[in-house]
Amino acid sequence: MKIKFCGAARQVTGSSHLITLDNGYKILLDCGLYQGRDDDMEDFNVNWLFNPKDIDCLIVSHAHIDHTGRIPKLVRDGFEGEIFCTHATRSLMSIMLMDSAKIQERDAEYHNKKKFTKRKKKPLYTTVDVKKTLELTTGLSYERSHRVCEGVKMMFRDAGHLLGSASVTLSVEEEGKESVTIGFTGDIGRPLRPILRDPRQMPEVDYLICESTYGNRDHKAQPDELEEFLGVIQEVCVENKGKLLIPAFSVGRTQEIVYMLDRLESEERLPRIPVYVDSPLAINATLVYGSHPECFDDNIHEYMLIDDNPFGFNKLQYVRERGLSKRLNDIKTPCIIISASGMMNAGRIKHHLFNSMENPKNGLLMVGYCAPYTPGGQIRNGKKQLHLFGETRNLNMKVHQMYSFSAHADRGEMAAFIKNQTKLKKLFLVHGEHDVQEEFKTYLNKHGFDDVEIPKLKDEFKL
Repeated sequence: MKIKFCGAARQVTGSSHLITLDNGYKILLDCGLYQGRDDDMEDFNVNWLFNPKDIDCLIVSHAHIDHTGRIPKLVRDGFEGEIFCTHATRSLMSIMLMDSAKIQERDAEYHNKKKFTKRKKKPLYTTVDVKKTLELTTGLSYERSHRVCEGVKMMFRDAGHLLGSASVTLSVEEEGKESVTIGFTGDIGRPLRPILRDPRQMPEVDYLICESTYGNRDHKAQPDELEEFLGVIQEVCVENKGKLLIPAFSVGRTQEIVYMLDRLESEERLPRIPVYVDSPLAINATLVYGSHPECFDDNIHEYMLIDDNPFGFNKLQYVRERGLSKRLNDIKTPCIIISASGMMNAGRIKHHLFNSMENPKNGLLMVGYCAPYTPGGQIRNGKKQLHLFGETRNLNMKVHQMYSFSAHADRGEMAAFIKNQTKLKKLFLVHGEHDVQEEFKTYLNKHGFDDVEIPKLKDEFKL
């Protein structure tokens, strides 16, 4: 048996790991899209390090695009096997992959219409490919053993990172050989986050593929999150009588923010101002969240005994229509606008920023990671002018930042997640920048994990 690292190797996106059994059966763990500007990865999303037709099954850890975003291309290029994921992941994949396909189709159409190059641009995949993908996808429950093929069983366990996210445990029994267990953490969530259950440790395994996104840092301890959030709303919307813009990822982050606002409303502490969620994908994702309470923690279940809809209240309006979204820019009275994308490099939030950033009464609340080259990243780095839509505008609005929203475990939380792994033969670090992984490896060595490997892209190991 061997494993080949086909993505997220010394990188944080494009998750993909190929396990080949001695009988030739091939299992792919995740099939993610590379998201970034690294010149070395320019062709990653187009080309494969294996033949898609040879893959027998695909197991998906969770629905984020850097873990699922190439699955429709895999199908388009010849994959015909089964796709396994949790029920909630399948629901989120249906909207996120369709959204991804539509964006690619529109981008290709715009590119070809403007004739930026002589070569015609094609989308990686289309909505037709997404439909075929979903036909091959089977949703499974947590904590249930499922037969993958002769001699191979798998189990999902809640990873607490995103609705439906899971670690994967594979039990392999090949004729004439000792049984082997392989684990894949997927992305590890954080304990004590709203909505989702805490991550659960995996069963003990022989070989472990472990994420390492924040392997060189510990998240800062924060004051009471709800009180800090209310304080920002009070300052911007009540004292300054301005708009509060919240750029947020459509899936996960937006639902956390809406739930917090819902709790403040139920406690009659939310100021009497309108709240808008201006993102069609976020609206669809919120509907998916509402249909999968099996992923919720005890706190939100108790809350739902007094409020059966934790993602809706009287002052909240979900905005789908483009016309209404544009009219939000003309509002001069206090309000809260939650919109995507979280990095402000695309989507409706970019227009809201453009139209609101020069008014010092307004405020911007940053709640997530932003790549340095994006508008969000530039703002985080202190830039006071931004070039948007062909114009340079001054950033006069006050910028607030809350660091407690991260959905990725820090190094201490990741180490706690895997501390029960006492029989490991080898631990592979993936989904992290190389310098971070080197620091995390040293950290793990000090905590009793001796055989830690940091594979490069295309590296192959015999198990």
